[in-house]
Amino acid sequence: MHILIVGNVLKDVYLNLDTRSEHLETDQNSTEWLDLSFDASEHHFFNRDSSLGGAAVTLEVLNKLTLEATVSGSDLKNTEDGLTSNQPAETYRYILISNDQPCYFVPTNLRPTHFIAPTEFYDYIFIDRSAFISSDSLSQINAYLDLSKNTKLIVYLENFQNPTLNNLLSRADLIFCENLKNAPKLTQISEEKLIHLSEQLFSYQNVSMAITPQRVDILTHLSFYSIASATILGCFILGKSVEDSLKLAKINVESSKLDATLSLSQLESLAENLPQAPSDNLELIASNLVLKPKGILAADESGGSIHKKFENLNIDDTYENRRDYRNVFFTTPGLEDYINGVILFDETARQLADNGQTFTEFLTAKRIIPGIKVDQGLEKFPDSDETFTKGLEGLDNRLQEYYQMGLRFAKWRAAFEIHLDESDNLLTPTDQAINENCRILAEYAKKCQNNELVPIVEPELVYDGNYSIEKSSTITGKILDTLFKELKESQVNLKACILKINMVLAGKQFETKSTPEEVGAKTAETLKNHVPAELAGVVFLSGGQTPEEATENLSEVIKNGPFPWPVTFSFARALQDPALHAWAGNNDNKKAAQDAFKNRLAANCNALKSAEV
Repeated sequence: MHILIVGNVLKDVYLNLDTRSEHLETDQNSTEWLDLSFDASEHHFFNRDSSLGGAAVTLEVLNKLTLEATVSGSDLKNTEDGLTSNQPAETYRYILISNDQPCYFVPTNLRPTHFIAPTEFYDYIFIDRSAFISSDSLSQINAYLDLSKNTKLIVYLENFQNPTLNNLLSRADLIFCENLKNAPKLTQISEEKLIHLSEQLFSYQNVSMAITPQRVDILTHLSFYSIASATILGCFILGKSVEDSLKLAKINVESSKLDATLSLSQLESLAENLPQAPSDNLELIASNLVLKPKGILAADESGGSIHKKFENLNIDDTYENRRDYRNVFFTTPGLEDYINGVILFDETARQLADNGQTFTEFLTAKRIIPGIKVDQGLEKFPDSDETFTKGLEGLDNRLQEYYQMGLRFAKWRAAFEIHLDESDNLLTPTDQAINENCRILAEYAKKCQNNELVPIVEPELVYDGNYSIEKSSTITGKILDTLFKELKESQVNLKACILKINMVLAGKQFETKSTPEEVGAKTAETLKNHVPAELAGVVFLSGGQTPEEATENLSEVIKNGPFPWPVTFSFARALQDPALHAWAGNNDNKKAAQDAFKNRLAANCNALKSAEV
């Protein structure tokens, strides 16, 4: 990753004044002020320390995070002797320290920042806090972004006093805002693009981090914001989660000294020694996974499932083809605009994207939460065709490893089938199958939360067989009642737990197909009657429906709201099948496959939005 920093290299000069000799005036609030009307020769200071500030701080932080960065138009480099440059600083700022309180003197007319369009490709352009963008520089930046379509723009917005900088906000992929949470000019910008910084709090969407920085000779107000923004940006690029990025930024601003920010290894070492994250973080992750109007992509097909998909299209089931297939979806431009999270299979979580990151890191860098399927498939009960789900053995160790890999939620599926006798009496699912599978789901969910992962519990009533929509509703409700009884008895935090469930509709062999209006009404009724209000959210599986049926039925369910919890989608085949047929194992078809995939994503997100209008 190559980052171009656009900003001014500043010289911060620290004068630590001797208050015994200085001319100080005290106001009515007992605040002391330095009287600068006297001859400079009468001032006394213990030392005169200087350091490079502004874009230099950003460069130092990014370099220490192991990222390659360059300051536009500057020869500034990070060497063994620290930051070095043969060019003078653009601006001198004086920091006067008296009675352990700093005050700042900054020139009224800042030197405009010159942007020199690079001849090479940059992954990111970061408009630094120190930048003072002129109209000429704005034109050059826009021209470069027009040519370099894959370059992401990051903007630090200190205030709205520079209208030229404001013109870049619509193009920005991420914006750092300084004490501007309620600024009217930000209301048209999605919260997904805004990171709010203050000296008390860092926040991004629903994740926040309280800050208690030191002052004077440790860290000043001026370097505080540069260190914070550069650390968060660097951690995002490295694929770290939002909570980990904010945590490392907190450590950096609380522990750094002048000219001495912390390296990535130092930050990670300090983070390991911090107390474990509170359960509140699980609730935040769960709430972020079900933020509308976006869903969760289920890309967790087991080896057997993906083998069948490939076999049907004469695609060789090889490691490389499986990687390329997942890569089609994860590298779809703008994926983060449609989904909050992706459920991965173990093999996929360890595979590499085109840029060398693991898929887990790659998705996290796009601010998509990666999760993992942890069950190990179905096994029949003794002397029965009904199944239970395997995978509890060794689960704690696997969950711990997945957390260290950067995965933040998990999924476990149980499957139930309805079979009736000739008199329409229920044969399956039996009470034994329902009770045992729900007990297993609850044990899995508790283990997830103990290991800091959000559990998705999936009791799927398989869309097959010859039964009515009313029978589907009755059995779904019975399964849900049993599941939530087991979850509560296992003391699972429902605010940090998500339900993935089938829509309620008649079986495929039933004489009358359920209409979308029937599916919407009956599904909404069943959920409202059997799902506790404190649950984090409900997501639907597509369960054998065509892509179009799943979208239309989802829209009808939403129309029957409001619900006490967020409701969205977590589809697999209903999102992937059109793309799979377009790709067909040939990477030359990648764009066509991504277009087909994006069409299905947009259709479902639009269904969520339009149904609530």
